[in-house]
Amino acid sequence: MKDLNITILFDYYGECLTDKQRELFDFYYNEDFSLAEVAQNVGISRQGVRDSVKRTEQQLIEFENKLHLCEKTDTLKKMAKDLKQGSISQQELLKYIENF
Repeated sequence: MKDLNITILFDYYGECLTDKQRELFDFYYNEDFSLAEVAQNVGISRQGVRDSVKRTEQQLIEFENKLHLCEKTDTLKKMAKDLKQGSISQQELLKYIENF
């Protein structure tokens, strides 16, 4: 089963990947091709596609574990919503942004 959270990480960190990694990932996740279909389109084995996709998934997770861009964006969105609702002050939001 495909983990759709990985596609969110791809949106953040996809440019850090090689062209080949992006191509295989795009076919598999965004175009919803099977591993066999990707393999046929790019001319490599199904196992080669699987290995590349798994390495790419792991690399995206490692980027997030080091940089936390997705997590920080989610926190900022939540804080902006809370600010609109009056749950937090502008000062709290500014303090978080300053420490970003």
